[in-house]
Amino acid sequence: MSVNPYLFFNGRCEEAIEFYRKALGAETIMLMRFKQAPDQNMVPPGAGEKIMHARLKIGDSVVFLSDGMCAEQKGFEGFSLSFTVADEAEADRRFNALADGGKVQMALDKTFFSPRFGAVADKFGVGWMIYVEPKE
Repeated sequence: MSVNPYLFFNGRCEEAIEFYRKALGAETIMLMRFKQAPDQNMVPPGAGEKIMHARLKIGDSVVFLSDGMCAEQKGFEGFSLSFTVADEAEADRRFNALADGGKVQMALDKTFFSPRFGAVADKFGVGWMIYVEPKE
Protein backbone atom coordinates (compact mmCIF):
# COMPACT_ATOMS: atom_id res chain seq x y z
CA MET A 1 0.00 0.00 0.00
CA SER A 2 1.10 3.53 -0.65
CA VAL A 3 -0.31 7.05 -0.37
CA ASN A 4 0.83 9.63 -2.91
CA PRO A 5 0.02 13.34 -3.09
CA TYR A 6 -1.91 14.18 -6.25
CA LEU A 7 -1.57 17.83 -7.30
CA PHE A 8 -3.93 19.62 -9.73
CA PHE A 9 -2.75 22.66 -11.70
CA ASN A 10 -5.72 23.96 -13.74
CA GLY A 11 -3.99 23.75 -17.10
CA ARG A 12 -0.47 24.62 -15.85
CA CYS A 13 0.78 21.09 -15.12
CA GLU A 14 3.45 21.08 -17.82
CA GLU A 15 4.81 24.33 -16.40
CA ALA A 16 4.79 22.83 -12.91
CA ILE A 17 6.64 19.70 -14.06
CA GLU A 18 9.36 21.82 -15.65
CA PHE A 19 9.57 23.95 -12.51
CA TYR A 20 9.95 20.90 -10.24
CA ARG A 21 12.45 19.38 -12.67
CA LYS A 22 14.64 22.46 -12.42
CA ALA A 23 14.01 23.27 -8.77
CA LEU A 24 14.08 19.77 -7.29
CA GLY A 25 15.68 17.52 -9.90
CA ALA A 26 12.33 15.78 -10.43
CA GLU A 27 12.27 13.00 -12.99
CA THR A 28 9.15 12.38 -15.10
CA ILE A 29 8.49 8.64 -14.87
CA MET A 30 5.08 8.66 -16.59
CA LEU A 31 3.02 11.19 -18.53
CA MET A 32 -0.35 10.79 -20.25
CA ARG A 33 -2.12 13.57 -22.13
CA PHE A 34 -5.90 13.86 -22.39
CA LYS A 35 -5.70 13.09 -26.12
CA GLN A 36 -4.46 9.59 -25.16
CA ALA A 37 -7.60 8.75 -23.16
CA PRO A 38 -9.72 6.10 -24.90
CA ASP A 39 -12.98 7.89 -23.95
CA GLN A 40 -12.68 11.32 -25.52
CA ASN A 41 -16.16 12.26 -24.23
CA MET A 42 -14.61 12.80 -20.79
CA VAL A 43 -11.94 15.19 -22.10
CA PRO A 44 -12.49 18.89 -21.37
CA PRO A 45 -12.91 20.95 -24.59
CA GLY A 46 -9.54 21.98 -26.01
CA ALA A 47 -7.60 19.94 -23.45
CA GLY A 48 -6.11 17.28 -25.75
CA GLU A 49 -2.52 18.42 -25.19
CA LYS A 50 -3.02 19.01 -21.46
CA ILE A 51 -1.76 16.46 -18.93
CA MET A 52 -4.31 13.96 -17.67
CA HIS A 53 -1.84 12.16 -15.37
CA ALA A 54 1.87 12.36 -14.65
CA ARG A 55 4.19 10.83 -12.09
CA LEU A 56 7.29 12.61 -10.88
CA LYS A 57 10.06 11.01 -8.88
CA ILE A 58 11.49 13.49 -6.43
CA GLY A 59 14.21 11.86 -4.38
CA ASP A 60 12.69 8.66 -3.01
CA SER A 61 9.11 9.92 -3.34
CA VAL A 62 6.59 9.85 -6.16
CA VAL A 63 4.16 12.72 -6.69
CA PHE A 64 1.17 12.53 -9.05
CA LEU A 65 0.17 15.61 -11.08
CA SER A 66 -2.59 16.63 -13.48
CA ASP A 67 -4.05 19.61 -15.27
CA GLY A 68 -7.35 18.58 -13.67
CA MET A 69 -10.37 19.79 -15.60
CA CYS A 70 -8.37 22.69 -17.08
CA ALA A 71 -10.55 25.39 -15.54
CA GLU A 72 -10.03 28.99 -16.55
CA GLN A 73 -8.60 30.02 -13.17
CA LYS A 74 -4.82 29.98 -13.09
CA GLY A 75 -4.25 29.43 -9.36
CA PHE A 76 -3.36 26.20 -7.60
CA GLU A 77 -6.58 24.26 -7.08
CA GLY A 78 -5.57 21.83 -4.40
CA PHE A 79 -4.75 18.17 -4.09
CA SER A 80 -6.04 14.68 -3.43
CA LEU A 81 -4.29 11.76 -1.84
CA SER A 82 -3.98 8.81 -4.19
CA PHE A 83 -4.28 5.57 -2.22
CA THR A 84 -3.03 2.47 -4.04
CA VAL A 85 -4.47 -0.76 -2.65
CA ALA A 86 -3.81 -4.44 -3.34
CA ASP A 87 -7.10 -5.53 -4.91
CA GLU A 88 -10.70 -4.69 -5.75
CA ALA A 89 -12.09 -5.91 -2.41
CA GLU A 90 -9.78 -3.62 -0.49
CA ALA A 91 -10.62 -0.75 -2.85
CA ASP A 92 -14.34 -1.27 -2.13
CA ARG A 93 -13.74 -1.38 1.63
CA ARG A 94 -11.50 1.72 1.75
CA PHE A 95 -13.65 3.74 -0.66
CA ASN A 96 -16.87 3.02 1.24
CA ALA A 97 -15.22 3.90 4.56
CA LEU A 98 -13.97 7.23 3.19
CA ALA A 99 -17.35 7.98 1.55
CA ASP A 100 -19.19 7.60 4.88
CA GLY A 101 -20.25 11.18 5.62
CA GLY A 102 -18.31 12.42 2.58
CA LYS A 103 -19.07 13.05 -1.08
CA VAL A 104 -18.41 10.66 -3.96
CA GLN A 105 -16.78 12.57 -6.81
CA MET A 106 -16.30 9.61 -9.17
CA ALA A 107 -17.95 6.28 -8.41
CA LEU A 108 -15.60 3.38 -7.78
CA ASP A 109 -15.52 1.32 -10.97
CA LYS A 110 -13.36 -0.34 -13.61
CA THR A 111 -11.55 2.13 -15.87
CA PHE A 112 -9.20 1.82 -18.83
CA PHE A 113 -6.24 2.33 -16.47
CA SER A 114 -7.31 0.34 -13.41
CA PRO A 115 -9.51 -2.63 -12.48
CA ARG A 116 -11.00 -0.34 -9.79
CA PHE A 117 -10.71 3.43 -9.40
CA GLY A 118 -12.80 6.10 -7.71
CA ALA A 119 -12.58 9.55 -6.15
CA VAL A 120 -14.19 10.74 -2.96
CA ALA A 121 -13.94 13.69 -0.58
CA ASP A 122 -14.08 12.48 3.00
CA LYS A 123 -16.23 14.13 5.67
CA PHE A 124 -13.40 16.60 6.35
CA GLY A 125 -13.16 17.63 2.69
CA VAL A 126 -9.90 15.78 1.98
CA GLY A 127 -9.85 14.36 -1.54
CA TRP A 128 -8.94 10.68 -1.98
CA MET A 129 -8.42 8.68 -5.14
CA ILE A 130 -8.59 4.91 -4.59
CA TYR A 131 -6.58 2.99 -7.17
CA VAL A 132 -5.91 -0.70 -7.82
CA GLU A 133 -2.77 -1.17 -9.90
CA PRO A 134 -3.44 -3.46 -12.88
CA LYS A 135 -1.87 -6.91 -12.77
CA GLU A 136 0.68 -7.43 -15.55
